[in-house]
Amino acid sequence: MPTHYQGTPDQILSLDSYVKLSRAADSVTQRINGNLHEHGLTISQFGVLEALYHLGTLSVGQLGEKILKSSGNMTMVVDNLEKRGLVTRRRREDDRRCIEVSLTPKGHTLITNMLPQHVNGVVQTMSALTDEEMKQLGVLCRKLGLAAAGMTERISDNQQEINHD
Repeated sequence: MPTHYQGTPDQILSLDSYVKLSRAADSVTQRINGNLHEHGLTISQFGVLEALYHLGTLSVGQLGEKILKSSGNMTMVVDNLEKRGLVTRRRREDDRRCIEVSLTPKGHTLITNMLPQHVNGVVQTMSALTDEEMKQLGVLCRKLGLAAAGMTERISDNQQEINHD
């Protein structure tokens, strides 16, 4: 559904594009992550387990950077995973301010069992696009994300990727 805002053509086009992007992102996220509730996990908790599975032990700050969450939110996410016995926390010996998070055997088993289903869901959902469309979508999303983050110097690199792909 297009915007009902009565603005300039640029405003209307931007709003329409934003609404479509938001709806698509919500729909894709819901479809891909819909099975997480079966395992009692939130999207953030799954993101932490997946990051630890692929990258190994990380600090709470590093986890927040990886899954794009604030340190305050990460504390709660890690607390809840630790209560379920899926991760452990420990202070680093060389820097007592830094808390490292690791998967427990139970957490490793859970994420190992979940990943194939998750990956299949991503592949199935993304199959609505051709390979070329997925590449183009990736470039455009990166460009938009960098612009929104104020990283305009990197946008010119993205433009070159669009032109060369």
